[in-house]
Amino acid sequence: MDIILYLFLGIGIGVLSGFFGIGGGFILTPVLLLMNFSPVIAIATSLMYTIATSLSGVFAHFRLQNIQWKAAFIIGISGVIATQAAFPFVLFLEKFQIEDTIIPVFYILLIVYFSYSLLRTDAPTTSFPSFEKDFKLYKAIVIGLFAGIVSTTLGVGGGFIIVPLLITILSFHSRYAVGTSLLSVLMIVSAGFATYASTTPIDFKVTGSLIIGALIGGQIGAIFTEGFNDKQIRHYLGTLYAITGVSLLLKLFNIGFIGLSLLLAYCIFLLVILSVRTVQFKIKQHEAKLVSK
Repeated sequence: MDIILYLFLGIGIGVLSGFFGIGGGFILTPVLLLMNFSPVIAIATSLMYTIATSLSGVFAHFRLQNIQWKAAFIIGISGVIATQAAFPFVLFLEKFQIEDTIIPVFYILLIVYFSYSLLRTDAPTTSFPSFEKDFKLYKAIVIGLFAGIVSTTLGVGGGFIIVPLLITILSFHSRYAVGTSLLSVLMIVSAGFATYASTTPIDFKVTGSLIIGALIGGQIGAIFTEGFNDKQIRHYLGTLYAITGVSLLLKLFNIGFIGLSLLLAYCIFLLVILSVRTVQFKIKQHEAKLVSK
């Protein structure tokens, strides 16, 4: 029964990962923390899971031509370098037994900032910046370094940082930010997981079930992006960030069950909305083709 639960959890998070380009660990890590996994095991499990969600999402967004390759590789390489500096910090927190407080608080602070930036920022006017005129190399490098540090410290892909920063700083439209982010995330989490794999015990039955679900869900989530505009994607993601922050705050006050219920309820709501709207979009597309003939 537990394996089935983790399979469906993996599918649901995989759909949201493919839709938002956040790798999956951003949602999975707090869920595992709320399910009383230890922080280090939750981080390692999430990183392994995020490799699968990112790989699945990259293939899907490659077909949709949503990846800006130069930005993705610059951010990814910078992030890989940063992961090597962050791992000793996590071990330091674990050594002094303060990771149960520090990691959730760090999460909450980041989530508050990004939920605010996504909900308040106007949509950019271009699909993605012209590299000759608008693209700033140093900004992409800083985004990658920051994402790599956060990825290894919190057990996430870094996509939940990369996506809003691509939108707010580099003026990417949401669908291009999603596709570009997933390729960067794949590079970052692969390096991050390698640092944990040799020292952290991982339940491969649980992780395997999550990954199988991710491979299915990631493809579905990428297809869902076709039925939504840029503003809708940003607002759904910003709200997801805010609710995740609230759920972790409740965890700090030892009422994590309420937080987990709140987070899962919103994720289910999102999955229903995405499914219904995508079906409606496909029906309209089909009707338009019939009319054009």
